[in-house]
Amino acid sequence: MTSTANNGTSRGRAIFLACAAVFAASFATPAARADDHPGDAIGVIEGEAISVDGPMTVEVVRGQVKTVLRSGSDVHVKSGQARIDLVEGGQIMICGPAHFSMLKAGGAITVALDSGTIHAVVGSEVSLNIYTPQIQAHPISIGNGAEDLLVGLDSAGAMCIRANKGAVRVEQQLNGQSVLVPQSGDVSLTNGQIESLRAATGHCVCSMQAVIKPMTPGIEISQLATAEEVRKKAAELNAPTPPENKDQAAQPEGPIYQVFMPPLRYDAKSKVQTEFDPNLIILVRRVRVRPTLIFQGRVEGDPIVAHAAGLPQPPNTFSKSQKPTEVSTWSRVKTYFRKLWSPST
Repeated sequence: MTSTANNGTSRGRAIFLACAAVFAASFATPAARADDHPGDAIGVIEGEAISVDGPMTVEVVRGQVKTVLRSGSDVHVKSGQARIDLVEGGQIMICGPAHFSMLKAGGAITVALDSGTIHAVVGSEVSLNIYTPQIQAHPISIGNGAEDLLVGLDSAGAMCIRANKGAVRVEQQLNGQSVLVPQSGDVSLTNGQIESLRAATGHCVCSMQAVIKPMTPGIEISQLATAEEVRKKAAELNAPTPPENKDQAAQPEGPIYQVFMPPLRYDAKSKVQTEFDPNLIILVRRVRVRPTLIFQGRVEGDPIVAHAAGLPQPPNTFSKSQKPTEVSTWSRVKTYFRKLWSPST
């Protein structure tokens, strides 16, 4: 009888505790939503061509838009590079094209890499895990130093891992087989098979950048124009424009072409659109016929002086009486000399 009562009492307490937990959770959930889950913030991402889906927060800091990744964010780096400044400290550089998702639970950050190359530099206090469809890579600090590693995965299934600082534990998720990549090690494997692990130098390349181009340009702040500036602007618009030079205003005399065609039509109901008849297209060419000879320039010469018109002079004619006189005198002279030198004389 006593055991039965004790069992009933314990059951009542359990039911009460369960109801209390549900009641507390009903109040805790709105409060957490009101705070927007401040504990699941991963870091600020910047890049030239990125897209983020899922939980995130957009903030404006000094005129620039900052995107804060939260647990469950899905990121596409279409081209170029992107950088994530972690809340706990450290950076993750992503070389595109890349696609990955990020989760955060209990302070541990998990990166689910689908494609691309990531370069993570974090401190020993940050727990970072990188997952691919078959491989898990976990950096291991040496002497509580910084951890620097690169992990790359391409579409063909080839994977590269490089440990610049610290070691990296590589584990196969299906069979649990693992291998430790020492510091300064650079290896590659195919199709997630640990047996295909081999040394390969230079496959993982993704250098850190100190400065990345901001996602949006800075905000330009201006003020309204004053009354004096408005009057000056109106006076400039109303001022007469100087006459243009004829040589500058002359337009090229080339032909002008115009194309007349029927309007294009699109019918959303029909799968195959009807094409217009090309015979309905008309090409019009407009030209200005110029003369055969074109003279350009200026003719210069002596100035023409206009004389006053006087009376017409009479024609210079000799009278009949004067002409025989002149002929008779000359004949007399010839006759005189002829007689003087004649032999008879």
